[in-house]
Amino acid sequence: MKQKQMTAIAIGCGAVCALCVGAFMASVQGQADAARAEALARYGGEQVEVCVATRDIAAGERVDLSSVETKLWVADLLPEDALRSTGDAVGRIATSSILKGEVVSPKRFESARDALDVPAGKEAVSVPAKAVQAVGGAVRPGMSVDVYAAGDSSTALIANEVLVLATSVGDSGGLVSSDSGWITLAVDPAKVQEVIAASNKMSLHFVIPGEQVESVPEAPADVSDASASAQGPSSDGAQARSESDEAPSSASPASSASGAPASDEDGEQR
Repeated sequence: MKQKQMTAIAIGCGAVCALCVGAFMASVQGQADAARAEALARYGGEQVEVCVATRDIAAGERVDLSSVETKLWVADLLPEDALRSTGDAVGRIATSSILKGEVVSPKRFESARDALDVPAGKEAVSVPAKAVQAVGGAVRPGMSVDVYAAGDSSTALIANEVLVLATSVGDSGGLVSSDSGWITLAVDPAKVQEVIAASNKMSLHFVIPGEQVESVPEAPADVSDASASAQGPSSDGAQARSESDEAPSSASPASSASGAPASDEDGEQR
């Protein structure tokens, strides 16, 4: 008798638990539907779950589970190729920086071969670069730069008019102030070894050339003459005046001999 009562009580408790779970699930579903309806009314579009970065992910870094999460996003504001789950991003290596809160897309994982258009006769090489080394981050893909290698006691130009193929920020702009930044350059094959060696031992700076500076024209002849006149007489003129000043003193004995009154034998003056 007691066993039957215990069984009945257990069945009753199970039924009550099932009802409670069902009610809870219905409540959660109702809340989700209400939130979705509110979002649709507010944003005017359907929302879908997508993969979003939870922190900044640097280029060359492997994405782990703590770096991404799924969030509801307005479908009309998403790129067509947005990743829908974290599993589509975890384990992959980012080839360009991913910012915190950014919807992750496959473009951030494109291989260098697919993403870069290397000109014929050139080789693509990536070197470390901070914003301060790239004109405050102003260097953009498509620019031509001069590359300087700076050490503790010397600086040298190692390549000029080098095409920039990509930066660590990708298409969104120039470099950010980060220790993990990089620049990809199109370099002559003969220069690749030198550029890599310099990047390992020295600090590379990327300079944007300006317009050609015009040479200063020579001064006109009349300006040169006026300048000479302003400086005073020449040495030849001074020498001539000096000689003329000395002439009377040298001629004084002769004039004394010829100009002095003559005296006769008696000593009287004529």
